[in-house]
Amino acid sequence: MSPATGAAYAGIGARRTPDPLLAQLEELGARLARLGWALRTGMSPGADQAFYRGALGAGGDVELYLPCPDFQAQARLADERGRVRVSERPTPAAVALAERFYVAAAGEAWATLGDCARALLARDAHQVLGRDLDSPVRFVVCWTPAGDRDGRDPRSGGTGQALRIAAARALPVFNIANPDDLEAVMQVGVA
Repeated sequence: MSPATGAAYAGIGARRTPDPLLAQLEELGARLARLGWALRTGMSPGADQAFYRGALGAGGDVELYLPCPDFQAQARLADERGRVRVSERPTPAAVALAERFYVAAAGEAWATLGDCARALLARDAHQVLGRDLDSPVRFVVCWTPAGDRDGRDPRSGGTGQALRIAAARALPVFNIANPDDLEAVMQVGVA
């Protein structure tokens, strides 16, 4: 799999991704950037920020989908070199989509969630489907504790929302908690 012009992948995962894996994700983000892949992520601590640092450090293009304008601002690199496009809030359509996927998987009612939690879940739709919700990534790379690819395992946390959306679109998901997935994603761009 090699990138077409403007091709993107989602680099996401758990906030509590173990440090050795964060280093791997940062390296992977850099490798994919050098191959021409644009990164979509959400800037949450952990995996998202590792992908961000790697992609940006390698001169790659990054699309940040934030739940609110100042989300994790202290983690942003001072020199983004014009390579970062930021969407500061999810669209109403993303919120509606997020509700549908959340309700399908969670025991907690959408109505009980605060605005911040809803915005976090809605920006996951943009990470996978783009700002217009009609430009899906070519694949998702993530880390979750259970190694699931479809977001059904409750241990997948917030990342599970993006994985459920990807699964509904039959998008490839590489969860590097699975050694075979790590090996497969390392083959992306190898002729």
